[in-house]
Amino acid sequence: MDGRFAEKEMMNNRHFTKLVHEGKYVAEVDVELIGTDDGWSPYLSLEDAYKLDDV
Repeated sequence: MDGRFAEKEMMNNRHFTKLVHEGKYVAEVDVELIGTDDGWSPYLSLEDAYKLDDV
């Protein structure tokens, strides 16, 4: 090993209100979108994905 650290990936987190529709009802769910420099961005944390699933 040469003692160098791997370059950190920049992450941008932003709050977002997701609207979930079910029949005639609508729920607003606050989630945090995680943005990175890779091609799969933005994405949700596992916690927020479960929160949306529960609603």
